[in-house]
Amino acid sequence: MPAQKALPVVVGISGASGSAMARRTIDRLLEMEVPVVATCSSAARQVWQEEMEQPFRDVLETWLEHPLFTYYPIGDLIAPLASGTYATRGMVVVPCSMATVAAVAHGLVTNLLHRAADVCIKERRRLVLVPRETPLSPIHLENLLTLARLGVTVLSPEPAFYLRPKSVDDIVEFVVERALVAVGVLPAMSDKLTYHPRSE
Repeated sequence: MPAQKALPVVVGISGASGSAMARRTIDRLLEMEVPVVATCSSAARQVWQEEMEQPFRDVLETWLEHPLFTYYPIGDLIAPLASGTYATRGMVVVPCSMATVAAVAHGLVTNLLHRAADVCIKERRRLVLVPRETPLSPIHLENLLTLARLGVTVLSPEPAFYLRPKSVDDIVEFVVERALVAVGVLPAMSDKLTYHPRSE
């Protein structure tokens, strides 16, 4: 288990709404001292600018100060995580755009995020997608079904209303916890007592 714990989790950030989930996923992993290797699309940076108070470049600089965090530009297709020989615990794409879903479902590799996800599928590693789109068209549903049949976890960011969340942060926290369970970093959430909202 120590060797498994030392393996990084890949976090891909694509251009869909939900930048807060991406930030909390990486923050949570680093809080648990789990190594993180991240990449972020240009579209994701644009969405981040619209949704977040702190610019992506500033948050990235803070993450890069952590010894367990590594970042590769989206166009770096010779980065280590583009190869199956680079061992990881798996990957979370959060948020996951429908363009990214389509690319991964059909093996279209146009950037490092697509390639890293493709590697997870071919190496049979855990791949968790947190898709953001509504309503879903038949095309979206077919692509998601294709991925689910390959063993990919499709984890839509649904609020747990039964937990009576008091803020958006509580909803984000719950979704991130579910994603980290799915990628194998956290144990299964057996009941609501395993979830601890951040708000007072």
